Amino acid sequence: MTWKNIIKDFSQYLKIERGLSENSIENYIIDVNSLVYFIEENKIDETPQNCSKETIQEFIYKQSKENSPYTQARRISGLKSFFNFLVFENYIESSPVELIESPKLGRKLPEVLNLNEIEMLMSKIRLSDFLGYRNRAILETLYGSGLRVSELINLNISNVFENENLIKVFGKGKKERLVPLGNYSKKYIKIYTQKYRSKLKIPSESNDILFLNRRGRKISREMIYLIIKKLVKISGIKKNISPHTFRHSFATHLLENGADLKVIQLMMGHENITTTEIYTHMDNKYLKEILTAHHPRN
Repeated sequence: MTWKNIIKDFSQYLKIERGLSENSIENYIIDVNSLVYFIEENKIDETPQNCSKETIQEFIYKQSKENSPYTQARRISGLKSFFNFLVFENYIESSPVELIESPKLGRKLPEVLNLNEIEMLMSKIRLSDFLGYRNRAILETLYGSGLRVSELINLNISNVFENENLIKVFGKGKKERLVPLGNYSKKYIKIYTQKYRSKLKIPSESNDILFLNRRGRKISREMIYLIIKKLVKISGIKKNISPHTFRHSFATHLLENGADLKVIQLMMGHENITTTEIYTHMDNKYLKEILTAHHPRN
């Protein structure tokens, strides 16, 4: 049994049995391949069936010198899933990663845009052509509905319910949920689809995809990233902004304005409430800033 063959089986397992997204699967495979590269580079004669705990420890030690604690933790998590899969399939009796601990991580608060920064970014989009209205609709939807970028690029026109002000999205593990369609999102999606998207030459496989590139095909996540980076540069905002920042801002602003945490969890598609609870920490930070800025005793 070679590394290549078993990694292929592992990829199929993640897709079919666990229902993970392509992006998640890719990250798992990167983690395992990094171990394989280490084994080959150091001419270690070990297969998936006899990979030793000592080799794993040496690999983790090397990782600790080259990567952040977050990357190390992800690597260990990916390897644990891989070797647990080998145990599950009866390739090995026990996992060599079982007793290896991940580095302790502090809770890292995500970067968030305030309302003025959101407005500034939106104002920098030139509404003069197809790309302008498409980009405005994209950013309004990211912020107005709190979508993941993978959910946005796969969003179908048939799943945008304008009359009900709702969007149906398929999140991690193909789990379906309904999220709000904001007034601004609705406005710019309507202009984009009626005046610009309808003029594109669209191949049959992209007929129901909402956000398209110049060639009438589904827009890529990389393009979304580049659009945002360009706007951030023009705006002069000194923050590390990505498409996911709009999702964080969506949740944070809801909480700041009194939304219930359980409702935010449902809209975000978080399986566990503890994932959503990070926004309570951000809200406390916001409250402290307000107190410092405006209370007469501060």
